[in-house]
Amino acid sequence: MKKLIILAAAILGIGTVSAQKFARVNLQEIVVTMPEFSEAQKNLEAFGKDLQEQMEQIQVEFNNKLADFEKNQATMAASVKQMKQQELQQLQQRFTEFQQIAQQDFQKKEAELIEPVQNKAQEAINKIAKAAGYIAVFNTSVPSLAYFDEAQLVDIAALVKKELGITDKPAAK
Repeated sequence: MKKLIILAAAILGIGTVSAQKFARVNLQEIVVTMPEFSEAQKNLEAFGKDLQEQMEQIQVEFNNKLADFEKNQATMAASVKQMKQQELQQLQQRFTEFQQIAQQDFQKKEAELIEPVQNKAQEAINKIAKAAGYIAVFNTSVPSLAYFDEAQLVDIAALVKKELGITDKPAAK
């Protein structure tokens, strides 16, 4: 009797699993088609350009001081020569530190600009999935499962794009 109950529960469980709905979407593909993403990219490029210009200014200053040092070092007193070498080392160190900080600032700015766009896309996915009764939506842009049969999953990308007001551009002829 106990085995019969376990077998019946297993059969009912299998039936329940097969009735569940699963979907898939490429979140990255959705995000890059959003107008907000284009705006974020423009802002990020401008921010990166400003950082690059500041690095170039430090590099120019270093190059000018190095050229001056190389040109005049033969006539410099030992104490002046040592001071100029220290100044060049400090400037080079400042440049290296600025590069590291600039890279961190760029990454923070990227997260600050892109995260809201990703969140908006995720909210649209959640809304579509909930409305259609999907119990799971797999993000195919970052596969984290060892295997799943994509053909067995419904692609909800078109529904998500419609929810976000994104229209696909016709292919160029």
